Amino acid sequence: MINKTTLDFRVYLVLDPDLTAQFGMVETAVAAAQAGAGLIQLRAPNWKKRACYDCAIALKKALRPFHIPLIVDDHVDVALATQADGVHVGQKDLPIEVVRQLVGPDMIVGLSINNLAQLESMNPHLVDYIGVGPVFATTTKKDADAPIGVGGLSNIAQLSPVPVVGIGGINEERTVEIARTAADGIAVISAICGQVDPGKATRNLLAAWQKGRLS
Repeated sequence: MINKTTLDFRVYLVLDPDLTAQFGMVETAVAAAQAGAGLIQLRAPNWKKRACYDCAIALKKALRPFHIPLIVDDHVDVALATQADGVHVGQKDLPIEVVRQLVGPDMIVGLSINNLAQLESMNPHLVDYIGVGPVFATTTKKDADAPIGVGGLSNIAQLSPVPVVGIGGINEERTVEIARTAADGIAVISAICGQVDPGKATRNLLAAWQKGRLS
């Protein structure tokens, strides 16, 4: 069982089937895990659930030696069926109260937040972390809200009772900026997925995070 009190949010990889098509979903995840990514999420909004299930099983097996949590995006049933470590849901998915009731107290539950009103309406006892954004404009989520900027992320992070991960359009340079806020980490897709060397990309992001924390 994953210890939720020791989660490493610094670099949270969100896998994308299209961007990883050449290198592979599992291969990208393993490269990132070896390089120090702290959490890995399976996000495949256009896949049928059987494909999500099969991929989650393969990812869970591949990530087991690294003791890195596997989070399934949106699909609570797939997360349960594959015994994933967690599930991440958005504002338009199942209510967080229902999600927690379905998965129980031990599974990691993440929630997408875009503004202070959503933060204020959230029950922090049901959520283990929040993904805040998009911080910058992003092309990997077609229905994304308007960017909130580093200032918007910073405001939410300062008030959040749970760990905060910034997401949306984040690269190395922007990681440094985000690391100077009260956020606990970054969630990235294209900054790792589809890169020539996903492991090196992960290490570069971790170095950028450390640089921002120290500056």
